[in-house]
Amino acid sequence: MKKFTKFGMTMLLSVGLLAACGEGSGESSTSGEGGSEDTGSSGGENSGQSETSGEELDELNVQFVPSQNADTLEAKAKPLEGLLSDELGMPVNVSVSTNYNTIVEAMDSEQVDVGFLPPNAYVLAEEQGAAEVILQSQRYGVNDDGSATDELVNFYRSIFIVREGSDIQSIEDLEGKKIAYQNVTSSAGFVWPAATLLDAGIHPLNDMQSTTVKGHDQAVISLLNGQVDAAVTFQDARNTVKSDYPEVFDKTRVIKYTKKIPNDTITIRPAINEDLKQAVTDAFIKIGKSEEGRQIIRDIYSHEGYVESQDSNFDTVREYQNKVNTEVTQNSGN
Repeated sequence: MKKFTKFGMTMLLSVGLLAACGEGSGESSTSGEGGSEDTGSSGGENSGQSETSGEELDELNVQFVPSQNADTLEAKAKPLEGLLSDELGMPVNVSVSTNYNTIVEAMDSEQVDVGFLPPNAYVLAEEQGAAEVILQSQRYGVNDDGSATDELVNFYRSIFIVREGSDIQSIEDLEGKKIAYQNVTSSAGFVWPAATLLDAGIHPLNDMQSTTVKGHDQAVISLLNGQVDAAVTFQDARNTVKSDYPEVFDKTRVIKYTKKIPNDTITIRPAINEDLKQAVTDAFIKIGKSEEGRQIIRDIYSHEGYVESQDSNFDTVREYQNKVNTEVTQNSGN
C-alpha cells in the first residue's frame, strides 16, 4: 500500500498553469508535464524537509459529468472504485454529478478530489482555482456511420442532427427551429455548436427555440420523439441509444460537424500533495492499459486510455468560451 504524507507547514498556494481538457492521442504532441510544478520553498527550519507539500487524504472522491443518464453512467463507473483503490491503497468513492456546474462547485468546496471534466468545464474550474489537469483521454475517431476508426485521436467533434425526413438541410435552415442543447458549459452540447451557429449568422438563443436536456442520449431521444427539430451532441452520441432505438441511424442524419474539440480531462484539486497527484496519474494510465480497465472507461466515455496533459492544450477552449460568452450569453434576449 502506498502512503501519502504531508510535509512541514508549507502549502502549495500557487499551482501555476492548470492543465486540462482533453485530447489524449497516441502522439507525443498531446502529452505534458501532468500537472504543475511545485515552486514553493520550504525555507527556515523546514529546509531539511522535502519540498513536496499539500493535503493528505484518507479516501479519494472521484466524480463524472453526466454525458448520459446519470444512473446508467454511475453503474458503469462504479467498477473503477475497486481498481483505483487497489492501485492507490486507499478507499475510493465514485459518483456522478447532477450537471456540469455542480462538479466544479464540488471540487471548489473540496467535496470531490478528482473530476472527469470536458474541456469547457475544466477551463471554468481552472479559473476558479478548483482543478488542475493531470490527464487527457484517448479515443478512437468516429466514421460518419457512427462506427469507430482504427486510429486514436486527440479530439472529437460535435454534430447537428435532424430527423431523416426533415426539410432542414443545413444549419442556415435551423433559424426559428426547436433545438436541444446541453448545459451552457458543455463543449460539445453547447459551446462549439453555438460558435458554429454564430459563424453562420444565427444567434443560438435569440434566433432559435432552445431547450436544455440533461445528457446527450436525451438530446437524441428528444429528436426521435419529435420534441425538437434538431439536436447537438458529441459525435456520435446516437450509439448511446442504439440498443433501445436500433434504427436511430436510419431515422436521423447529420447536417453539420463542428471544428475539433480537445478530448476530455481528468483533473485533481490543486491543494492535494504532489505524491498523491502523481500516484493518481500513474493509476489511471495503468488502468487504461489493462484489458479490464479499458473496457470500463470505454463503456463510460468511449475512452481508450490516458496520457499526461498540460493547461496550454486548452487555450483554444478559452477562445471559444470567450466568443460564446461575449456574443451569446451576454447578448441574449432570453
